[in-house]
Amino acid sequence: MNAPDESRPLEAGLFEGNLLLEALDAGDRALLAPHLERGQRSRGTVLFRAGEDVSHVTFPLNRTTVTLVSRMRDGRMVETATVGHEGAIGGVVSHGYLPAFSEAVVQVAGDVLRLDAERLTQARAASPSLRDLFVRYADCLLAQVLQSVACNAVHPIEERCLRWLLTFQDRLGTPVLPVTQEILAEMLGVRRTYLTGVIGSLQRRGLISVRRGQITILDRAKAEHAACECYGKVRGHFRSVLGAVYAENGAIVAVDPTQAHE
Repeated sequence: MNAPDESRPLEAGLFEGNLLLEALDAGDRALLAPHLERGQRSRGTVLFRAGEDVSHVTFPLNRTTVTLVSRMRDGRMVETATVGHEGAIGGVVSHGYLPAFSEAVVQVAGDVLRLDAERLTQARAASPSLRDLFVRYADCLLAQVLQSVACNAVHPIEERCLRWLLTFQDRLGTPVLPVTQEILAEMLGVRRTYLTGVIGSLQRRGLISVRRGQITILDRAKAEHAACECYGKVRGHFRSVLGAVYAENGAIVAVDPTQAHE
């Protein structure tokens, strides 16, 4: 079901927790604020499925994280993009109310803001600065999808695995990642038994540790060095196009389009 798990009325500090919304000036915020609905999404919630009309834009807040996945006929799926508090899901590239090509699944539960896609279209038409911000973000989201396709085609599974884990860490802001090996195998499009060997290799190299229900990145610098080039290319694109600001631990802490291309 696509219905919200829980909704609450508008409250103070509405835009806090989503970097895209925090980057808006007061005038642009005023265009969106009356139409935003705050709610919670549990892990595994499907925001939309392939073929369904995308009627709403969802803004993850704080640690809430959503993955875009492509599902095959046999039930297997592979991740094409991961979105957290730096972005938005649904109706971002298009004007909304068009059939979705992929499926959006909540990986880390938490709060979200929800906006009718048509309202965002109207706001973009009314504000050049708001339109520019979302065009820049849409370009970064597309870059993540395109690089994921290239990565899945040519890079070894160990490098792909580290890319996914580092991307996840950037959105959560912690090296302790609430992801099971089963979910990681699904995201990478490989069998669980095959991933076991990959995880073992990364553990022996001192890059990660594994406990029930979580994977910890032990040495971020070494993990970045061992990951494929795709991770750094996407980060660089977020910096140059969206003005993304990264903390020392890799977490995305702000977006500032005025600082883009520097």
